[in-house]
Amino acid sequence: MLRLLPFLLVLALLIYAFIDCINTPEEEVRGLPKVVWLIIILLFGEILVGPILWFVVGKQRRVPAGGSTPSEWHRGHRATYVAPDDNPEFLQSLKKENQKDEALLKDWEADLRRREEELRRKEQGEDKD
Repeated sequence: MLRLLPFLLVLALLIYAFIDCINTPEEEVRGLPKVVWLIIILLFGEILVGPILWFVVGKQRRVPAGGSTPSEWHRGHRATYVAPDDNPEFLQSLKKENQKDEALLKDWEADLRRREEELRRKEQGEDKD
């Protein structure tokens, strides 16, 4: 079993790099076209060069949360993110949704009252007979 372990690790890394390359959007691929990276991964996968090159050179690394990316420095300033409870557009959308819900609830209540009245009339009509 221990003899197979290095082979299985190399195979797992090869498969992982291949699938990662396929799933990576074209704009995040650096250096070469995605098809060329797939060929490199497959051709040099047995000696680990292909998958290692893909992870080190070919794939653009994502910056962790809180870091800055080039898109955040658009027009010379950093993008600002607002919490939902401080975002006026979000609060307006909540108010509109709440008003729709209240109107629907009023319609349901009016329909319920109307049906109750109809039932009372029918019961009173049957009691007289």
